[in-house]
Amino acid sequence: MLVPVLLFLLGFVLLIKGGDWFVDGATAIAHRFHLPEILIGATVVSIGTTLPEVMVSAQAALQNNGGISYGNAIGSIICNTSLIAALTIAIRPSVVKKQSLYLPTGAFFLSAIAYSFIAYTQGEFKRWHGLLLLVTFVIYMVVSVLQMKKGNNEEVEEVDESKEETPLWKEVLLLVIGAAVIAVGAKLLVDNGTLIAQALGVPDSVIGLTMVALGTSLPELVTAVTALMKGHSALSLGNIIGANLFNIILVSGAAISISPFALPSEKTIMGMNSSLVIDIPLMLTVMGIMTIPPLLKGKLYRWQGILLLVIYSCFLVYQFLL
Repeated sequence: MLVPVLLFLLGFVLLIKGGDWFVDGATAIAHRFHLPEILIGATVVSIGTTLPEVMVSAQAALQNNGGISYGNAIGSIICNTSLIAALTIAIRPSVVKKQSLYLPTGAFFLSAIAYSFIAYTQGEFKRWHGLLLLVTFVIYMVVSVLQMKKGNNEEVEEVDESKEETPLWKEVLLLVIGAAVIAVGAKLLVDNGTLIAQALGVPDSVIGLTMVALGTSLPELVTAVTALMKGHSALSLGNIIGANLFNIILVSGAAISISPFALPSEKTIMGMNSSLVIDIPLMLTVMGIMTIPPLLKGKLYRWQGILLLVIYSCFLVYQFLL
């Protein structure tokens, strides 16, 4: 057990350091081009923190393990929202620019509803579903870039030379290296956690919904906490919303395109698939709790974070004990 413990600790250290570099690079780029941090978080930062989910789900798809791919994507959304975002909201609720939330939040719910419709009506995901999700990812990125460009053009072009000391290539390099270090650290944690869960006889879909989802969501957690400590709460919220969107259109899209799969059916509730009764409704519910108040009022409230943490605790109890 010594080697797994050492690898776990190494992964933890890499996550912390990688998160530090990643947030510094992202915020520097946002400030350089006068871009909203929440929009940078929902695009560039989210792609970086979603890399572990992409790698894990793609690898599972290549091994024809649809349970891990499905559980990882849905479980990561639940974990990102009701654990990671919940912690940051409970610790430091903040004011949010509503206009910056419209695009990523609207794109998430449209994609999530389409994904859910397929799950409920067909019970399986076909290759063309995955390709359609990947096309949606490309469209979202194009629209996001155009929106950022428009917002940038509307800014008054005032450049403070004293703040331009760091070259752009160094900021980009910091972002890329940070993302790579985070991905390596997350993989070390996920691999060991998954092996332990499998040895205990935990079903693949449950491993995906909990152990793998939590492990691959660690980059979002590290980014959220680091951003919060550095005073960039908007970047943190944008990262969570963007990462949740990418879990559907990029992570699931890639996994389904590689190897189409049926909805996992290892767990049932009164004869009904628990994914349809618990997982998908919970995914939509926690995202609603997190996004509706800031969309209506332009701010986050501590009660949201506390409620989401209670929900996630109940979700874990259900997955492992019931």
